[in-house]
Order: sequence, then structure tokens, then C-alpha cells
Amino acid sequence: MLMNQWYAIEFASRIKDGEPYRTTVLGEDLVIWKKPSTGEIVVQSDLCVHRGALLSGGEIYDDCLRCPYHGWQYDETGACVKIPAHPNTPIPKKARIDTYPAVQRYGFIWVYLGDTPEAERPPVPELPIDDHPEARFRDYKVIEAEYHWDANYERVLENAIDIAHAPFVHRETFGNPEEPEVEDYTVDNDGRSATATVYLNPPPPSGIWGKIRGKERDKVKTTTGVYFPNVTMLRPELPMGEFLLFTAAVPIDENRTVSKFIQLRGFFTGNWADKDSVKRTLKIFIEDGPQVIGQRPELLPFDLQAELHVKSDAIQLAYRRWRQEAYNAGHGIDTHQFLTHKNVKTVIPSPVRRENPELANAWVMKEAPRRPGKNGLMDETSLEGKVEADVE
Repeated sequence: MLMNQWYAIEFASRIKDGEPYRTTVLGEDLVIWKKPSTGEIVVQSDLCVHRGALLSGGEIYDDCLRCPYHGWQYDETGACVKIPAHPNTPIPKKARIDTYPAVQRYGFIWVYLGDTPEAERPPVPELPIDDHPEARFRDYKVIEAEYHWDANYERVLENAIDIAHAPFVHRETFGNPEEPEVEDYTVDNDGRSATATVYLNPPPPSGIWGKIRGKERDKVKTTTGVYFPNVTMLRPELPMGEFLLFTAAVPIDENRTVSKFIQLRGFFTGNWADKDSVKRTLKIFIEDGPQVIGQRPELLPFDLQAELHVKSDAIQLAYRRWRQEAYNAGHGIDTHQFLTHKNVKTVIPSPVRRENPELANAWVMKEAPRRPGKNGLMDETSLEGKVEADVE
């Protein structure tokens, strides 16, 4: 799994004033809370450095996060500012927790899980929404829901942008096995996202959609994309109006993922259509489930030659090349060590560990072990010619 990236990890609507919220990402327990005086979103390691209690079980008190075990208080920077048992004793420098940059945008909470300084970080992914990113999707009906997988998030993410599987896996919803051909397409890749547009041949519409549209069938212009590292987009041009589906494949750990999706409808904006709309989206995930969970190896191979690629896989290859570059740059976490030890707790390092040299040794929790960089992995450039030949 990769660190030093902006991950969409939770719906912004789930973070309530005065209530610490617990989640797990990349195998690390995190706590999300709002600073009462400013409304600032704070994301921190959910681990008190005193006795390892879950801070998310505590409370927001005096603009701080207060541990439920011994009442230690941590501010928005991660520094402990009060130890109730010793109110007149200087607080040790090591009384601090990792705090990660976080923003609220596009209906998600985004967190930068890594330690690179601000000048070296990539920007928060820009999703193709015309409205201002801080706004609440004006003129759309917005629905949020989620689906859980016993699968690695990279397999889940690749499935979401896989164009050729639709005719067969989704024959009961929008796929048409009688017309499975995928036209040649171009991938628009700017290094931070990759998108592609194709024309799909769906079966005749059914249910409420069939009653409204009749049984005529036209090709559907469909755009799919991935916004690195973990958000995908589906945008079919439907006769009824605008429809977008943004899905954050949140990696709980190496073998569990939760897809948190925000669905935007520019039609049927009344509440009456919500239940059917969510049901249809969840059915697609359910159809995908057996295929994604059954893939072997369970984790995406590092070697681009480990699986055969064809032209219709071009957008997945764009993701795999970005991923390989990130691993070559040394941003990989050694999840085998990170997730298996029971008596040693490590955390993803936060930026302050590098930004403030005075705090270099002021950490109780050790950093998660990293995978080797370019010298320890196969260099992607040596594979490029071979992979291109397979695709062509």
C-alpha cells in the first residue's frame, strides 16, 4: 500500500460537532474530529501514547481531544497539552501523536497519509464537478452509500475502471453480452488522474427506466476515470439527464476495502427515486463481488508482465504505471510487517516528523516500515516496451 498520498477516507456528513469519529485506513486506526472554535477538520492517529487507548472513545473538550482512559488532552497539532494526574509537571516532548493534513472537499474527508513537507506534496485530486468544490453540488440530488469487500483496494479500484467486464458481469443491469466489443479509446492522463470515454451498447432498459424511455436502445457515451490514489468516477450520458458516481475505494487493510460512493443525479431529484437509485448501484457492486474477491493473486502484481494486457486495459495500465512510479519513489508501506506484529504498534509518519528537526526523537510510536524504492523494485521503464507490444 502507498503512503504520501491524499486519500478520500470518509463522507464529510458523518463527522459531527463534538463527536470523535473512528476509522481505519491502510491498517492504521485514525480519529477524525472538528475543532469547535474554528470548525477545522483534524485527523490523527487514534492512539494515546500513554497506554495505547483509543482516543476516538474520548471526547472533545476545551478545543482538544481528551483520552477516555487518563484524560490526556491533545490539541490539533498532536501535542499533549494537559496531563491531569500531573498538572504542575512539564509535559514530555514525547507526549504527542501524529496529525495528518486534512480537508473537506467534494463531500469527502481527504487526508494526506505521509510525511512529505507541504511543498513536496501532490495537490488534493480535482474531481470534474462544475460547482465549487466546497459547495454541496448545487442542482444535483446527492446520495451517499457504501459497500464492503473482502478484497484489496487496488483490485476493487481497477474493477471500477475496467471497461471490458461490463457486458458479462453486468448482463443483469447495464451490460450486453451480445455486443461486447470495446472500441479503441484514448486515455487522458495528466499524472494525477486518468480518464477515458467509450460508447457502450447496453441492453434495453427495464423497470422504472424502461417505462419512462420505452424499449429503444442507443449507445451510451460513458466516461470513466481514476483520480490517484483511490477515487474513481463513472459518468454515463443518460437521456434523462446528468448522472455521476464518485467512489472512494478506502483501504481498511491489505484484504478489506469499503467503497464509499457519492451519487449525483441531475434528474428525478425527488426523494422518491433515491431508494431505487441506490439499489441499482449496490446491485452493480454485488455483481462485481465474486469476480473481484476471487482474483489471484489477491494483491495487484508489481511486475507489469505478471498479467496479460490488451487494448481495452489501457486505463488500468495508466493506473499501474502511476502506482509503479510511486513505489519506485519509495512511497510503499511494507504491509506484511506493518499489519502482523501484535506487540509492536507502528504508525504512518506525519509531516511534522520531518518538518521540525527538534522533534526528531520525540516520538513514542515507531514509523511503519517502508518498501525499498527504485533500487529494490523492478524498474518500470524496462517493461514499457514489452507491455506496449502486448497492448498493441
